Amino acid sequence: MTDSESIFFKTLAAKYLWWVAPDEAIKHPERIAVQVMNLGDFADVTAVLEAVGEDQAREFLTHAEAGQFSPRSWHYWHYRLGLAEPGCVPPMPVRRVC
Repeated sequence: MTDSESIFFKTLAAKYLWWVAPDEAIKHPERIAVQVMNLGDFADVTAVLEAVGEDQAREFLTHAEAGQFSPRSWHYWHYRLGLAEPGCVPPMPVRRVC
């Protein structure tokens, strides 16, 4: 990760992962990107997509953990990234306790 990418993701971490120190959050930039995809404003979402690319965003979505996306964001991103046809969005991930 370049210095400018690190600064970019730390800035987003401070805004969207307020419960984690940016220096700690940067160890998992994918979590920062997912949180922005779920909660971000238009400018931040656009910047994250530009930084990671749509293919990587699809990977984040297809490997999402339970609770990472709201139902609204889950549906939006499946449509936006071409992963679902209208009315055919896969179910959201769920936690399983054994």
